[in-house]
Amino acid sequence: MGFVWDDELRHYDFGPGHPLSPIRTVLTYKLIESLKILEAPNCRLISDIELATDDDLLRVHHPDFIESVKLASQGTGYRDLSRGLGTDDVPVFEGMHTAAARVCGATLAAAQAVHTGSATHAVNIAGGLHHSMPGSASGFCVYNDVGVAIAWLLAQGVERIGYVDVDVHHGDGVQEIFYDDPRVMTISLHESGKTLFPGTGRHTEIGGPNALGTAVNIAVPAGTTDDGWLRAFDAVVPKVLHKFQPQVLVTQQGCDSHRDDPLAHLRLTIEGQRASYLRLHELAHELCDGRWIATGGGGYDWVDVVPLAWAHLTAIASGEPIPTTAAVPSDWRTLVKAALGQDAPELMGNGSTLHVRPWSLGYDPLDSLDKSVLRTEEAVYPALGLLADPYAF
Repeated sequence: MGFVWDDELRHYDFGPGHPLSPIRTVLTYKLIESLKILEAPNCRLISDIELATDDDLLRVHHPDFIESVKLASQGTGYRDLSRGLGTDDVPVFEGMHTAAARVCGATLAAAQAVHTGSATHAVNIAGGLHHSMPGSASGFCVYNDVGVAIAWLLAQGVERIGYVDVDVHHGDGVQEIFYDDPRVMTISLHESGKTLFPGTGRHTEIGGPNALGTAVNIAVPAGTTDDGWLRAFDAVVPKVLHKFQPQVLVTQQGCDSHRDDPLAHLRLTIEGQRASYLRLHELAHELCDGRWIATGGGGYDWVDVVPLAWAHLTAIASGEPIPTTAAVPSDWRTLVKAALGQDAPELMGNGSTLHVRPWSLGYDPLDSLDKSVLRTEEAVYPALGLLADPYAF
């Protein structure tokens, strides 16, 4: 397992008061260090990160957008609202182009490690900027590092890539970039756009005319808990991936689906999120000979959620999962107290127990969660040659 980290990644920073503070990833890396995850024999730190080049960025972004980001990076007060630069979500800051290109370079390093075989799995917790569009920044995301890495893999000759996005927000930018590309299946399991930014990700978004069935959206209702969310995941994600047969699995692991996240309305716990990581790890081995590139993403509870969730992700990728009943290292708790004046959690989980009802046992057509799954099946399965299953109870 390759873990990508460079302290310079902390410079992707929109300033004080912004939810996407680099403290999230710094604390996560410190927790991973305290847990000694990277000391496992099959783990290595990938720290030789190069900036993504303009050629890398141009695979997914328009040249005028890149030039606008460069102008915004000079610290002169430049704004370009038509390209999403200078908004409350994406305030401009000096050095923004370099910082965003470094995040892309980190995810490219993960992709290169997996593609060359130097690592079976690779994790970049600083990545996952999935809202960035070809011609504009959006939702805290300047350049789309996930899109850049997927486009690089395609340029190397990879024929089919499966992208699974479990962030609470719809993975709209990655979907947009590859919407009409039959080589990439984008799957997003997110809170319904009726109640959350960016308002997209409806079940009817199933891919462009050349790629029907390769965009899969499962929009779950606000208030969905572990059991319902995992039920929706199990109903759709394995089935469509098995049909598509990807050669590489790329995932965006935003953990803002947690019940404590201040910006969204789902009710997952660390236990539920960890269970999804285990499922994705298994799918990577079932379908892709283990080739798995995982990134971070959203998550705005900087202490109680993000570091724990992504430490579990990294431990699972390392092949040595950590129980949710394990103690949080005392040195990390001391660090958090000193840095933020906040008490850190004592255990690596929330103490919840999962009771997931398998979709194969039937669905309730009156249940809001089950209706979301059914809508997705009805929209996308015909294009994939799949039959909806199973039956109402």
